[in-house]
Amino acid sequence: MKILLLGYGAMNKRVARLAEERGHELAGVALKKEKGDVPYPIFTDFNKLPDADVLIDFSHPDLTKHLLEADVNLPLVIATTGEKEVIVNMMEEKSRYLPTFYSANMSYGVHILKQIVEFATPLLNSYDIELTERHHNKKVDAPSGTLVKLYDAIKGIRENAEPMYNRHTYDEKRKENEIGIHSLRGGTIVGEHEALYAGHDEVITIQHKAQSKDIFANGAIDVAEKLINKEHGFYTYTNLGDE
Repeated sequence: MKILLLGYGAMNKRVARLAEERGHELAGVALKKEKGDVPYPIFTDFNKLPDADVLIDFSHPDLTKHLLEADVNLPLVIATTGEKEVIVNMMEEKSRYLPTFYSANMSYGVHILKQIVEFATPLLNSYDIELTERHHNKKVDAPSGTLVKLYDAIKGIRENAEPMYNRHTYDEKRKENEIGIHSLRGGTIVGEHEALYAGHDEVITIQHKAQSKDIFANGAIDVAEKLINKEHGFYTYTNLGDE
């Protein structure tokens, strides 16, 4: 499989290393301008990208949107976080003639975490829910795209749910329909996500901890290997399948 990367930050450097270890080839890196530390061909004209089997994107919403505005003609694995609604809408337009895949978190375990939350929430209907994510001190966006995904899953079940981001600004008790949203930043935490269900005299916690960023890079490569055999359409972990 020949892979084109969008951007060459920390995550795509891991994708490049792991892809080559798995026997894949790097076609190059798409960037808005030349960059000195890239050991692969650089392509700055997004309307004239090289031949490749798939593009993997761990970049920034601005670069992702620039790509999606161009005349792209290869399967897309987009793992950018931030501006989810805008990016998904643009991807759905591309999916009319390309296979496109989107996930704010490329860990399959996080996909399973979301499914567990979807299963648990109606069973724990009377329980208060608090959602927490922890990441390294260099992460810019908050809350994480994964925590937003977990909240959206709960909102689909508890239709009257409302997010509470800044409880310290309110001098009142917790409302029944609140879903607490908490973002912690520090050190080199790769990524931790937790759904806490607090009932009368008991608490249930569902948690996922990433121990290495390699799980995200390998996850993207796994998805790419499947996506290149798909027909056009918009894919997530829910409908990509295991074949």
